[in-house]
Amino acid sequence: MKSTKYSEKVLDHFRNPRNVGTLEGDDVASGTVGNPTCGDIMEVFIKVKDDKIVDAKFRTFGCGSAIATSSMTTEMVIGMTLDEAMKVKREDVAGELDGLPPIKMHCSNLAAEALHEAISSYRRRESGEVDEPECDDIVQTEHIVCKTEFENNGLYRTIGDPTVFDDQRTLVIYTGDASIKAAIKLTDHTDRVILLTCGKDIKMPDELNMLLGNVGLKILYQSQLLEIRGDFEVERALIKNLDEDEEYELFIDAVVIIG
Repeated sequence: MKSTKYSEKVLDHFRNPRNVGTLEGDDVASGTVGNPTCGDIMEVFIKVKDDKIVDAKFRTFGCGSAIATSSMTTEMVIGMTLDEAMKVKREDVAGELDGLPPIKMHCSNLAAEALHEAISSYRRRESGEVDEPECDDIVQTEHIVCKTEFENNGLYRTIGDPTVFDDQRTLVIYTGDASIKAAIKLTDHTDRVILLTCGKDIKMPDELNMLLGNVGLKILYQSQLLEIRGDFEVERALIKNLDEDEEYELFIDAVVIIG
């Protein structure tokens, strides 16, 4: 039987993650990777100076090994050149953590890929190749494919009783300030809330921005919800990464579309 036991290093990085948070500035780039099997999402931020990573942070929505590998990855790459960091593989991260259970090696150890996306994004921007996709969140919600039986069975147009969302993996589609307020409210009931927008950023009042910075809310930028999937209730979401023009599935329990 294959071992599923975590090493002390994995447990340490899960319980005491390093470099949690975001970075901002003209010398900062980020990369995001979503896993269709586990529903994990890793977002890695890098700050670059003279072709070297001088700081790195992460935000991860996922299990303990996803958090641990993200933490270790950011710790490893600070001080590396971009070329050196591009050579970091998931096997290197697992090795620094004294190993991972085999199932987690391919399921949740994706922070290196998110790092590579951040480096690629930085290089594209520096070379002038990055084009921001056109985006209208409200218009795009009209084209989501879903079953009618999902209404109030995982798909919600209003929050109503927020206790329904207790410990639920919840995807909130950005449609304006009301959707941001709803997402913030839901963080009182679950620590697994994702706000999705097709934009590169979200313009909002300062008071909402301050509230957003104080809650454990994950934001997926430049992303579009294409389809809500499941047999009799919401189980998965088909997401399109507009920046990379790629699609992936995200395991969820609820979708909130207000407006």
